[in-house]
Amino acid sequence: MGYESIIDKILIEGKKKMSDLEVYFFNNKSLEIGVFKGELEKYSVSESGGISLRGTKNNKMAYAYSEKIDESIINSLIEEVYENAKSIETIDSDEIFVGSSKYGQLNKYNENFNKIPIADKIMLIKDLENYAYSLDNRVSIVQTCSYKEIDQERIINNTKGVDLKDKENLGILYISVIVKDKEDIKTGYSYRAFRNISDIDFKEIGKEAVDRAISKLGAKPIKSGNYQTVLKNTVFANLLESYVSIFSADQAQKGLSLLDDKVGDKIASNLFNLVDDPFYKVGFASRTFDDEGTRTEFKKVIDKGELKTLLHSWKTAKKAGIESTGNALRSSYKSSITISPSNFFVEKGSRSFTDMIEGIENGIYITNLAGLHSGLNPVSGEFSLSAEGYEIINGKISRPINQITIAGNFFDLLKNIEDIGNDLEFTLPGNGHFGSPSIKVKSLSVSGL
Repeated sequence: MGYESIIDKILIEGKKKMSDLEVYFFNNKSLEIGVFKGELEKYSVSESGGISLRGTKNNKMAYAYSEKIDESIINSLIEEVYENAKSIETIDSDEIFVGSSKYGQLNKYNENFNKIPIADKIMLIKDLENYAYSLDNRVSIVQTCSYKEIDQERIINNTKGVDLKDKENLGILYISVIVKDKEDIKTGYSYRAFRNISDIDFKEIGKEAVDRAISKLGAKPIKSGNYQTVLKNTVFANLLESYVSIFSADQAQKGLSLLDDKVGDKIASNLFNLVDDPFYKVGFASRTFDDEGTRTEFKKVIDKGELKTLLHSWKTAKKAGIESTGNALRSSYKSSITISPSNFFVEKGSRSFTDMIEGIENGIYITNLAGLHSGLNPVSGEFSLSAEGYEIINGKISRPINQITIAGNFFDLLKNIEDIGNDLEFTLPGNGHFGSPSIKVKSLSVSGL
């Protein structure tokens, strides 16, 4: 019996005991290849996934899941949900969604991934590694050179008529290098996410990693003080990802976001526009429906500095008396519903990077942050993070700097933005895909010498 037949049978049999039910199916296949000094170091093929069932009985919502997917789990899964619902004492505001009237269209699946010979994929990363070594004799070691392929399928069916399917695949090419000049050692990396391997220029990726590493040689701290600062596009995107919970209506309703009751208020510079775009052409978190089966839509979360909306599931939307924004997420088939954006990014401005730094007499350009998981507080907005980058003198990039700490508050940072570049870039995809152009702020506290 195929898994689609199993899903149908679960809903039919489960309806005999429960008011409403929903089946969520998720499957993930991955291929990982790595080389080291011209030899195949890693070759891994894996598959994981499972099926979850949630159901209501007397307005109480219960969950159960199984990694095993065959006919033998049908009755046990239903029984577990039924028993779990009986033991729940409070009425849950979660509900099974009836479905949206219309859904968008996306094609996120490239059949060619499976047709390209493994030997060609191995040769790609070998060529990348060899090219990185050839660029400069200061390249001491190519630390990581890898290719990853992800193939995912998602299905949501429920007793209220939702019947949705979604397939996607993507590849990621990654390289990290170590360069050495006497006793000075620095690292640099580069990556690309793609759906079409022919779009990839491995020489571009290799050169980017090597150039980044070499440009850091000779780095020293800068004097402590407050500096006009430009944050590299991917640096601000990483900050945005670290603070993404502040835009969750669930966190706000629990008192864990300072944006609670701030919809309609000015919270950022007039230049700042933040969007959630599930149909972004080069986005890798695109989806036509969320994990409750709600259609997704483009939305401006911040428009010219004004907070327009938080991100909602049906549970939080019901509490707020509004419609869901289509941002329900299950991080795994084992997980309950949480909230997450799709392609979440700062809209690019019109200024080039050169134009942005032109008027800075004495400032800094931050290209990397460390300690994002421990050095910031998403509730208060406070952060204190190790950083590296470059000094800006008289409108030009000067020497590299390291061993500095930047400190401030994310909410203040948003208000202090004075320029936004046109160089929109994204971080690696995960639960959401985060992007930003370079961001210039009036002042940032730096601890150095």
